Amino acid sequence: MPAVSSRGRGRRTIAEINMVPFIDVMLVLLIIFMVTAPMITPSVVDLPSVGKAAKQPDKVIQIVIQKDERLELVSEGKTDSATLPSVAASVKRLVGDEQNTAVVISADRTVKYETVVQVMDTLQRAGIARVGLSVQLAP
Repeated sequence: MPAVSSRGRGRRTIAEINMVPFIDVMLVLLIIFMVTAPMITPSVVDLPSVGKAAKQPDKVIQIVIQKDERLELVSEGKTDSATLPSVAASVKRLVGDEQNTAVVISADRTVKYETVVQVMDTLQRAGIARVGLSVQLAP
């Protein structure tokens, strides 16, 4: 049976939010933050400086892998062709005694990634430390 008041109408549920518990919770949180805020110590972050950055390479040798997987060495405007077994010896010859020389590998979009990895592996096995990949944005 529905609850009936003395006037004959049914009870209605109140659809209002009771704000008192909400305000109590907010005041407790405010007090907690006010008490703990002075206890927080600011921390120091060590940022890198320019003096610690790696030195720019004196010379850059670029290995270009063409669509037909031919290798070309580009250094100081000169272009030489190379094969996979001889690429490490050619790069070492171009590097000479300069320790601060970078080797950048550029490949055509259609070249298999396996070919790029083989060139990188050949260079790293030959002891050439600074090997990187060239990245160009799509037009």
